[in-house]
Amino acid sequence: MKSILGGLALAALAASPGFAADFATIELSTTANATPEKTWSRIGDYCAIKDWLGLACAITKGNGGVGTFRDLDHGRVVEMMVAKTPFSYTYIQPTNPANLYHGTLAVEPDGQGHSRIVYTLLYDQEPLGTDEAKAANRKQRADRFNAALAKMKAMAEAP
Repeated sequence: MKSILGGLALAALAASPGFAADFATIELSTTANATPEKTWSRIGDYCAIKDWLGLACAITKGNGGVGTFRDLDHGRVVEMMVAKTPFSYTYIQPTNPANLYHGTLAVEPDGQGHSRIVYTLLYDQEPLGTDEAKAANRKQRADRFNAALAKMKAMAEAP
């Protein structure tokens, strides 16, 4: 009940006129020469992030479905899965409410025997301050996740 009330309070704050937010969306994608089923089986586990982003990962609560928590980089980041489909999941960082960070990993069909791997980030960049700081942060995130997408593509296409 406490988390529901906290979420409602946060939603009310976000909807109020005094809430200054500047949400950034970064959508990146690549195409893999592998079926969505094969691609997801290689990259879609909630802790497969250790393989394609190079972060230590441990499931700390849950069974891999909605509500599952993962601990990244030995406690530096905590993420909770908030949505899941056969070929996607979305997570939030509940211990970092300042930027309302969300991420989605999805695999979509892209022609016969091909997949489109899509990574989408959504976060409030207002706390970063200047336009220059916001642009530098977006570039850093895009570079990091483009490298992750390249790794995912290689994992999906490996024999």
